[in-house]
Amino acid sequence: MITLPDGLTARPISPDDVPALAELLAAAEAVDDTGVHESVEDLHGWWVNELVDLARDSQVVRTADGEVVAFATAIAPPTFRDAYGVHLEGRVHPRWRGRGIGRALLAWQLERGTQVHAERHPEAPARLTVTAYTSMPDLAAMLRRAGLVEARWFFHMTRPLTDLPEPRVVEGVQLVPFSWDRDDEVRRAHNAAFTEHYGSSERDETSWQVMFTGQSQFRPDLSVLAVEDGVVLAYALSYVSEATTAVTGERETYFGQIGVLPEARGRGLAKAVIVEALRVAAAGDCQTAGLQVDSGNVTGALGLYESLGFRTSRTEVSWSRHLDPLR
Repeated sequence: MITLPDGLTARPISPDDVPALAELLAAAEAVDDTGVHESVEDLHGWWVNELVDLARDSQVVRTADGEVVAFATAIAPPTFRDAYGVHLEGRVHPRWRGRGIGRALLAWQLERGTQVHAERHPEAPARLTVTAYTSMPDLAAMLRRAGLVEARWFFHMTRPLTDLPEPRVVEGVQLVPFSWDRDDEVRRAHNAAFTEHYGSSERDETSWQVMFTGQSQFRPDLSVLAVEDGVVLAYALSYVSEATTAVTGERETYFGQIGVLPEARGRGLAKAVIVEALRVAAAGDCQTAGLQVDSGNVTGALGLYESLGFRTSRTEVSWSRHLDPLR
C-alpha cells in the first residue's frame, strides 16, 4: 500500500504509459540537470523486456484525470557477483514535488526491493541502490533520511572531438569495428574484464542483449575491437542518444563499455581502442564523446581518460542499503 496525497493513485506501469513517462522525465531534467535524455523508444527498451516484471516491480502515480505525476521501479538484473543488486529508480514531476510523493514511492521501492531479494536470491547478500546526481540535493537528503548511505561516486566525463590523439599502434593487434558474429565473444571478454569491478556481474546472453548490444542506442559502426590472432583482447562499445542530440544540438558518442582482458593489460590496448573510437566517431558526424568512470576503479581508468582529454562534467553518487543473506 502506497500512501499518497488525496486525489492521487498508484498502479503498475504499462507499456502504454511510456510516452507520458518520457514527457515527465524531460520536465524533470530541466530541473535536475543529469544530462540524460530518454526517448520513448529508449524507455521501452529498458522497461519492456524479458528482464523486467513491470506488473510487480513498478508504480506510476496519476491524478484523477490521468495526469502522470511520478513513477518508481525496483529492477534486479538476473546475474550478480558479490551482492544481488536491486536498482531503484524514480522521479516526481517538478510541479508535484514537496508533497511527500517521493518519500512514499521510496518506501515502496525499499519494501519491494527487500521482497525481490527474498523471492529470488535469499541465499546471497543484496544491495538496494539509488543513484543521485550531485545536482539533486533534495533527493540526496531524502535518501539519507531513509537510511541509505553513500557507497560510490561515478564521474561522467566528456571531451570534444577536436585535437584528437594520434592513432596508437600495438604490435600484432588489429583495431576493427564491432561485428555481430563477435557479439558473444565480446560479452565473454566483458565478463572477464570486469571481475574486480564494484557492482559488476556475469552478464548472460539475455541480459547482455537487453542491457547492452540490443539497445536502440548501440552503434556497432562506432564501436572498436582490438583483435590478435583472431581473439578479442579489448573493446570500446559506443552508443548514440538521438534524444540527447535533439536537445543539445550535438551528437555524442558514449562509450558504455570499455575493457581489456586481464592477461592483455599493460600493452596500451585500452588507449588504442579509445583513440580509434574517438577518431571513428569524429569521422561519423559526432561532435563530442562521453563516458562514465567509477572514482574507485581498480584499473586506474580515471587517469587514462584524463590523459586522453576527458574532463568531469557531472558526478553521480550511488546510495545503497545492504541486506544480509536470509539463509
